[in-house]
Amino acid sequence: MVTTCRDKKLRIWDARQQKPVHEVAGHAGAKNSRAVWMGEHDRVATTGFSRMSDRQLGLWDIRAPREPMGGFQILDSISGVCMPFWDDGTQMLYLAGKGDGNIRYYEYEHDKFEYLSEYKSADPQRGIAFLPKRGVNIHANEVMRAFKTVGDTYIEPVSFVVPRRAEVFQNDIYPPTVGTKPAMSASDWFAGHEGLPPKISLEDVYDGQEPTEIQSEVVSRPSTSGAAAAPTQAPAPTKTEPEPTKTASAPAPAPAPVNVSRGPPPSMKDNKESMAAMASKFADNDDEDSSSDDETSSFEEIPKPVERPIASRQLEQQRGAEPSPPQRKELPAPFGTGAPAAAAAAPSPAAAPTPKEPTAAPEQANGPARAPSSAAAGAAAGIRDYLQDIKATLEQQKQQMAAQMEQIAALVAEVGALKETLGVTEDEERAA
Repeated sequence: MVTTCRDKKLRIWDARQQKPVHEVAGHAGAKNSRAVWMGEHDRVATTGFSRMSDRQLGLWDIRAPREPMGGFQILDSISGVCMPFWDDGTQMLYLAGKGDGNIRYYEYEHDKFEYLSEYKSADPQRGIAFLPKRGVNIHANEVMRAFKTVGDTYIEPVSFVVPRRAEVFQNDIYPPTVGTKPAMSASDWFAGHEGLPPKISLEDVYDGQEPTEIQSEVVSRPSTSGAAAAPTQAPAPTKTEPEPTKTASAPAPAPAPVNVSRGPPPSMKDNKESMAAMASKFADNDDEDSSSDDETSSFEEIPKPVERPIASRQLEQQRGAEPSPPQRKELPAPFGTGAPAAAAAAPSPAAAPTPKEPTAAPEQANGPARAPSSAAAGAAAGIRDYLQDIKATLEQQKQQMAAQMEQIAALVAEVGALKETLGVTEDEERAA
């Protein structure tokens, strides 16, 4: 028997000796803590609070309960007391908080509690209890059923169902469970006998038959943690079924993963090399792809058409546009006169196919030479006009300022004459 008390102590009792066998420090919080015996395992699960009022979950070994195995596991910071419930068939622990609307459930494996899922509800429970395993609906794959009180007005059932579509008996989630017969009588217990209550086969319950009893025997427990449940389900005298062997072999390999040796953690250099190797797998080879595409492409590149100077020159003459810069460089006209250009263009009739080209050359030579001079003359005339306007404006402003100065001088003279006629001195003027 295991108890938790307000003095923050966890006690494991031997009822025959009427005194605690072990007494260790439990949860350090000031609020209540709860404990549950984990079936045929030599383990005890407790829930309580830390000094910072965080809800905790602890796993204890009853043979060495000096401290929880792996330390306390922090759940949350809710103030309600957490109530634990153990299911020996599926090796699961259910935690229901008082005043909460949720019920969490964990799987016990390798001396650890692995979080599975959570039932959530908007209605908080004041109290909760679970139905024995022999009362669940096996045809609907129901593994547990809870009854919680809601607002002190009604009791709400909550079913935990495994989502399976198989229409046959599921022996992996329904191993033999404890029946209704006791393990021994009171006189046998006082005489010092020990034993476990007989179990019943849930497959018979599924088929609607009388459940077959499977006797359990008590043997000496070895030092390993997972072998405690093996001898209780190994024998099957009345019916050879795979259930006892499966349930017995489940906890046997529990201590193996605990002692697995692990290498040292990877260094920073190893992490960089692994990241670089992973990144190189997704690198894009643009140069190789482009070269291969150029070599294997079936499209022919169409060259750009060559512009003919004679045709473009004729189009410009027809439109009346100015010749292009390369044509200006070919015809020298240093002094802006047409005589040298005509002399330079004189030998062109010998090479030209038609006699019209020599007559057009002087016109082209005279045009470019005169165009810059006319543009410069127009710009100079515009600047000259702008400067004349500015000069005229300045002269006008100068005349206006001179007229205003004359008016100011006349006004000052009039003010002085008035002062003399009135006989006003400077001291009287300052006082006024």
